[in-house]
Parts: sequence; C-alpha cells; structure tokens
Amino acid sequence: MPTEPDAWRDEPRSTRRPGAFGSSPPERPGSLPPERPGSSPSERPGSLPAERPGSSPSDRPGSLPSERPGSPPPDRPGRSPHGAAQPPHRRGFGTTAALVAAIFGAIGLVVSLTGLAIQLLPRHFSAAQQRQIMAWEVSKRWRTLPAGDIFPASVHYDLSAQDLSDVSDVSLQAPRVGIAPQTSCDAATDPAAARVLNSRGCQAVLRATYTDESATYVITVGVAVLGSAGQASAAATTLNQASKAGTIPAPPGLESAAFAGTPAGSFGNGERQLTASKAAGPYVIMYAAGYADGRPQVSIGEDAYAKGEMTTAAQAVQDSVASTLATPPPTPHCPGTPGC
Repeated sequence: MPTEPDAWRDEPRSTRRPGAFGSSPPERPGSLPPERPGSSPSERPGSLPAERPGSSPSDRPGSLPSERPGSPPPDRPGRSPHGAAQPPHRRGFGTTAALVAAIFGAIGLVVSLTGLAIQLLPRHFSAAQQRQIMAWEVSKRWRTLPAGDIFPASVHYDLSAQDLSDVSDVSLQAPRVGIAPQTSCDAATDPAAARVLNSRGCQAVLRATYTDESATYVITVGVAVLGSAGQASAAATTLNQASKAGTIPAPPGLESAAFAGTPAGSFGNGERQLTASKAAGPYVIMYAAGYADGRPQVSIGEDAYAKGEMTTAAQAVQDSVASTLATPPPTPHCPGTPGC
C-alpha cells in the first residue's frame, strides 16, 4: 500500500491544495515562471541565453560585433583609419573661396573684353588734337613736297575787263622760268625784311621766277618758312606796313632771282617795281615784280594797265604757292586699326 508521500507525488498537481506541503506557491502577475527541475537559467522564458563555453560576448544574439584580434579598429567619427584625429571639414570656407574666385574671374574677363574693344574701335581725336595734327601736316610740306609742286610749271590768271578797258575778261598763263636753290632769309630778302623775319624764327626761303604770258613782266615769288602761323602773320603785317610807310627807299621784301638766258636774265633788285607779302599758315609768301627789259624802278602808278596786269599775274602766282603749302588737310580720323 503506497505511503502518503507517494500518493501525493502521483496525484495530479491540479488536485493539490494550495498551501499544502510540496506544492508550488501561486504565481504572481508579471513574475517569471518557476524554474523547472534540471533546467538552466538560460532556458527560462524571457531570459537572455547563457554564454557558451569558448564563446565571446559578440556571439550573443542582438549584440554588436566585437573587434577581432589583428583587425583594424572600426572608423570612428573624427578619426582616420590609422587612428589619427582629423579636424572637421569646413565646407563653408571652400564654398566662399570658390565664389570669390569666380567673381574676380568675371571682373577680369570684363576688363579684358573692354580693353580689346577699345583697341578695335576707332580712336577719336579731340578738337585740339585735330588742330595740332593739321598744323604739323602743313608745317612739313615745304620739306616733303617736290619743288615742282610748290612752284608749278605755269599758273593761270585772268585779266579783268576793267584792266583791259574791254568788255570781257582774258584768261592767261604765267610760265615758270626757273627755281632758285634754297637759301637763308638774310640771303633772299632785303636787310630790313630779314630782320623782321629772323626775329620770328625764319628757317629758310624758297624762290622761283615767272613771267607773264607775253614775257613783258617778271615775278619772283618766295616762301619764308617761320615757326608758326602766328609768327608768319605778325611778320607779314610788319612788312606790309613798312612798305606802305615808305621808310626805306626800296620796298622791304623779297630779292629778285634772275636766270640767265631767259626773259628774267636782267631782273635785279633795282628793277623791282612791286613787292608784297601775305601769311599762309607758318609761311610768309612774298613776291617782287618788275619789267623784263631791265627797266629801273619807276612810278608804276602812271600806267594803270601795266600796274593791273603786273599785280594780277604776281598775285596769281603768290596765291597758287600759298594754296599748295597752306591749304588745311582733311580733318584727321583714326582708321580704327589697333595701335592707331
């Protein structure tokens, strides 16, 4: 017959009375279930699995892998793969530097394009620069133009109907006899005229001799080269005033240039009947006129026809030379090439 303890052991648990010897205490809400005989703590519901012999904590389910022996440590924020600390990357400074560089690059491009446009566009001279260039062009003509251009082979002139006491004008030509060598103001003018010209910077005198179409009258025309248009104008005014005042027995002015074997062969200073001067740019254009037959100076006013034709021919030659030397050149304009 079984004993009491055996009977209790074989009895179903559900028949055990609460609080009886050998029974389990009642479970509390939220408490872990009691351990079963022979079970390990890791087999309890809700508990972490126990570590196995020879296993590392990284083998646990849900744990982070640990560093293996011989493997490099994982990268950490602020550290290089070799373990050295790295400064934080400043993205804002790099962006600002790139923006500043782009701005300066754009400014440089604009400046370069502006300079290129200025080089390619036509250059504009001011009014003062234009006058200076034109004056320089006129002042060099006595050196650059051929003598045959300054003193053409013939000069056209017209005798008026009044001078001829006729009903119509007459068109005539004054042929050139010869061109004299360049000389100084002292050698080509009267002493009184030379003083006036030299005081205003006279550099040289060019001369040539013409006759009228009938070879009755002789005209020597001369070009006195001065330093400026103002000096030439002052000199011409002084010479003409002295001539009108009659202070010198022979009118102060240009000396004659005779050419042997021509109608002007006997034309000397004592044969001069008329002298006159006019300014043209930096030049004083002078002439001396007389008779081709060597007739000494007389009162030409007594012969109106002779005075009219002699004066008309002389002034035509004078005007022709003045026009060649002193006509203003075209207003200078830059053609627009680089470096103009």
